[in-house]
Amino acid sequence: MPQDVLLGRDHLVIAEIAQAHDGDIDAAHRLIASAAAAGIHAVKFQTHLAAAESTRREPWRVRFSSRDADRYSYWQRMEFTIAQWRELKSHCEEVNVEFMSSPFSPQAIDLLMEVGVRLWKVASGEVSNGELLHRLSVTGLPVILSSGLSTLSELQSAVEIVGREPSELAILQCATQYPTPPERIGLNVIEDIRRRFDCIVGISDHTATIFASIAAAALGARVFETHIRADDDLAGPDASSSLTQNQLTQLVAGIAFVRAAMMSPVDKHTLTSDQEQLRSIFGRSLVAARHLKAGHILRRDDIAYKKPGGGLRYEDLDELQGRRLRRNLDADEALSRDDVENQ
Repeated sequence: MPQDVLLGRDHLVIAEIAQAHDGDIDAAHRLIASAAAAGIHAVKFQTHLAAAESTRREPWRVRFSSRDADRYSYWQRMEFTIAQWRELKSHCEEVNVEFMSSPFSPQAIDLLMEVGVRLWKVASGEVSNGELLHRLSVTGLPVILSSGLSTLSELQSAVEIVGREPSELAILQCATQYPTPPERIGLNVIEDIRRRFDCIVGISDHTATIFASIAAAALGARVFETHIRADDDLAGPDASSSLTQNQLTQLVAGIAFVRAAMMSPVDKHTLTSDQEQLRSIFGRSLVAARHLKAGHILRRDDIAYKKPGGGLRYEDLDELQGRRLRRNLDADEALSRDDVENQ
């Protein structure tokens, strides 16, 4: 997939692996395979380099395990070597999905550039990180911003720093609540973002359902990001806000369905040939209510309105009443204007 069409395609579905691998390279590979089997377009990791981004004072978002003494130690355990990152990227290429990873430091940007990424995703907590944004701005790659921890004015500042054309910039509505209840999703913000920034819009969803992203698709979203987890992962930091492979498969199909509908407007001023044919089948026509002889003067009870269509309509009924038949008609035989004498 050429770099210049990553955001230019009709829509992009991203499976966020993040730390669901728990520092295990084999688990990371299994999650890539699972996401690819679901039909997604890209998988996204997070590239954390503890010494470059954190200190021992960083608090836990979710203390889900006693394995790590502090958050800094956890980030250390999540680190992969550059050889491992290349291994993951190669796996993505083998299964025809785009490899992505969110950087959390300038050093992580340098590492990922060396590995070879073609699209940046900036996490909600980094949208106010001017150092990171300035470093991203010089790479020339398209950028996706997640809006979960930013106001519209703060997003404006980030957009100005990265300096991308609207076709190379996407902004995702995100609640940054794990899991996100429906009243916090903020679907209304999608249109606000579109109007203000005239860019590609989308959603970064943490509801652990397929509903929010499908609703966003109906509102014109084109980029969709959601976490994926292994079926047996019930305790990871993002497990409560992640989808299984089966759910992700449903999501991919649902988004494609809605996008196809969105991209195919229907003209209700005219009917297609198929609709005309169906209307003939399902419609009704004026017919003889019983056997009628030539010379008979038609009354209302001589005429019935029955399927199929294609003949005279109910609106033509008044035109027939009081007129003389020119020929015999069998019961249920369709009436035409040629069957009656002119007045």
